[in-house]
Amino acid sequence: MSQSISTLKLKVLSKISHVIHNALDLEQTLHDILRILSETLSMKRATVTLIDQQTGQLLITASYGLTQEEKKRGVYRLDEGVTGRIFQSAQPYYVPDIRKEPLFLDKTGSRAIEKGRISFIGVPIILSGTPIGVLNVDRLFGDDVSYEEDIDFLTVVATLIAQFISLNQKVRATVDELRRENVSLKYQLSREARRFYIVGKSHAMLEVENQIEKVAPTKATVLLLGESGTGKTLIARIIHEISERAKFPFIKVNCASIPDNLLEAELFGYVRGAFTGAEVSKQGRFEAAHKGTIFLDEVGELPLGIQAKLLRVLQEREFERLGCNKTIKVDVRIIAATNKNLEELVQKGDFRSDLYYRLNVFPIWVPPLRERKEDIPGLLNHFLQKVAREYDRRLSFTPEALELLRNYDWPGNVREMENLVERLAIMADGRQVDVPLIRPYLSLQHTETIPSAPEPGPIIEAKTLSSGHTSLKELEKNQIIAALKRNNWIQYKAAKDLGLTQRQMGYRIKKFGLEELVARERARAKNKKRSQANLHTGA
Repeated sequence: MSQSISTLKLKVLSKISHVIHNALDLEQTLHDILRILSETLSMKRATVTLIDQQTGQLLITASYGLTQEEKKRGVYRLDEGVTGRIFQSAQPYYVPDIRKEPLFLDKTGSRAIEKGRISFIGVPIILSGTPIGVLNVDRLFGDDVSYEEDIDFLTVVATLIAQFISLNQKVRATVDELRRENVSLKYQLSREARRFYIVGKSHAMLEVENQIEKVAPTKATVLLLGESGTGKTLIARIIHEISERAKFPFIKVNCASIPDNLLEAELFGYVRGAFTGAEVSKQGRFEAAHKGTIFLDEVGELPLGIQAKLLRVLQEREFERLGCNKTIKVDVRIIAATNKNLEELVQKGDFRSDLYYRLNVFPIWVPPLRERKEDIPGLLNHFLQKVAREYDRRLSFTPEALELLRNYDWPGNVREMENLVERLAIMADGRQVDVPLIRPYLSLQHTETIPSAPEPGPIIEAKTLSSGHTSLKELEKNQIIAALKRNNWIQYKAAKDLGLTQRQMGYRIKKFGLEELVARERARAKNKKRSQANLHTGA
């Protein structure tokens, strides 16, 4: 009999040695080891229970002969049951009859239907002198073989498992390091070759770059915080480009630019007949972003009703199209951005606290340009090179003009600077740009610290006070009106002309009481255009 048992042992160990080659798939390889034990030795049940470093509990990591539901029930405290005792003592434990052993909890419930005597053996899995788990089996051999022989054999198997786990940890560490190096390399390529890069060497921007490199290879939800125009969309694109999702879609949604009654359909899609005008079914942005990244800009503008649906997507990765009960599963990474203080919105009841905490997993603060003025020359040079390619204009700034721009606060941030340089490329007559050409396009309330230009600056007419000085408020108002006139009273075009966002333009129109003027002049422009069209067609 001893010869037969020895042959079985060698056969089992030989088979196990052949499966310990897939060092990355820990659970599958452990499952294969337990399958070999079961098939070769007619064993009904076996489990490998490992310590979970996050919870500090013992969890069944692999099993053979258990259903998934039975496996899920296998969770133990370190001082609980036979498994906890084996782990804490780092010693084997033999139970001749589990019906008479109070420490045997049978949490999985897998032996409840069996009536006869069941013997049970567990041995610790020890790595570098420290227990990391437990290998449990029902009795391997019959009563004609001593349980000590069972324990000796299982101890050898547990040693092989420990060595495999050690190898798995080393391989994973190597893979993680290679992944980090790959992300770093992709980041450099992204910056220098793909034009998806951040110009700036200030301490603040170096910190942003460091955070991008850390979070990009993970699955974490990212929340980009900062003023409008700081480059949050660009950063979201970079995170996507250097992540493992780069070959899948990057979908952008501006939550503030889509009307509330359309936003839900835009995000989650709809089926035919869901509402008036829904003549065909349409997938939403989340479906379009499957396996990729969805960027939710201005997320602070989301209505509370849609916030609840977004929370479900974050938690469950599922939703339904409008007008349909079929649940759709998606694998999407969410990057959100806002220029609002979400904590204040939560306190006011305008933003769900649970959604805020789900979005705020990895926040990145993007500093405004006025807080990193050392980056201004580099950014200006970058945009000058861009207009040289797109407009075939080789421009440069005089020292006075460069000083003017360095001292400017840039309320519209990088977006305002890009718009300004593009405007100068169109307006400049020569190759050199001086102060007089620049000054009219700068927001006046942010120019008080700028030294006076050698030539007259503003070219617009402005109301003056009795002292002869121009009111800053009146100057700003007149600049708004002048921009609207230049752009046929179309607000978004005037906003772009001044380097403002549509929201900032709307605020200023309301601030200066220009709503009626804009509506009147816009209507007049439309009527004039219609009249010209009628004359042209002979109507």
